[in-house]
Amino acid sequence: MERPTPAGAGPIHVPLGHIVANEKWRGSQLAQGMQGKIKLIFEDGLTPVDFHLSNRSCVLYITEADLVAGNSYRKRLVRVRNASNLQGIVLVEKTRMSEQYFPAVQKFTVLDLGMVLLPVASQMEASCLIIQLVQEQTKEPSKNPFLRKKRALLSEPSLLRTVQQIPGVGKVKAPLLLQKFPSIQQLSNASTQELEQVVGQAAAQQIHAFFTQPSTKNCRY
Repeated sequence: MERPTPAGAGPIHVPLGHIVANEKWRGSQLAQGMQGKIKLIFEDGLTPVDFHLSNRSCVLYITEADLVAGNSYRKRLVRVRNASNLQGIVLVEKTRMSEQYFPAVQKFTVLDLGMVLLPVASQMEASCLIIQLVQEQTKEPSKNPFLRKKRALLSEPSLLRTVQQIPGVGKVKAPLLLQKFPSIQQLSNASTQELEQVVGQAAAQQIHAFFTQPSTKNCRY
């Protein structure tokens, strides 16, 4: 297996159907939630990455304690954002204790860095979401639009809640968007014209702006 560089931005081989996890998560509730559902390979030296879902996609996990402790998590996000070979997905524990800090991390992650952010209530919920992300990357897109819509309606609750938090969306438009764009990646890459067909012009512009605000590629912290 190829090992990553100390910056966590180098090449790493992730076998199909596996997740390469940072050794620090061994024995955690997050790892236990994935055991038996997907194969985990634990590796040292993955910093700043927590989980490699594929050779080019990874997860950075920000705990409740990370948010309360301050902004040190930002360095990890920037290192992955500046790695041209990695797409970083950020999972953030949004609890009663950390909720007041969430808007700041959301703004920094989505607007400043242009990365995908998904809030989770617990490590168990995060484990389900990570498995779903891996499945989205490995499954072949269905040619049947009815099956695509059915899968979207059965999406994890955390994904639905995330879409509901996007400006201009809410509880009514979120399910409609997920029928057309079943993942955050697809939604974030949708054009204004594509979004207008689902939610109208005003909401489409808000959603598109949310995902495409200018960000500094090589920012430093």
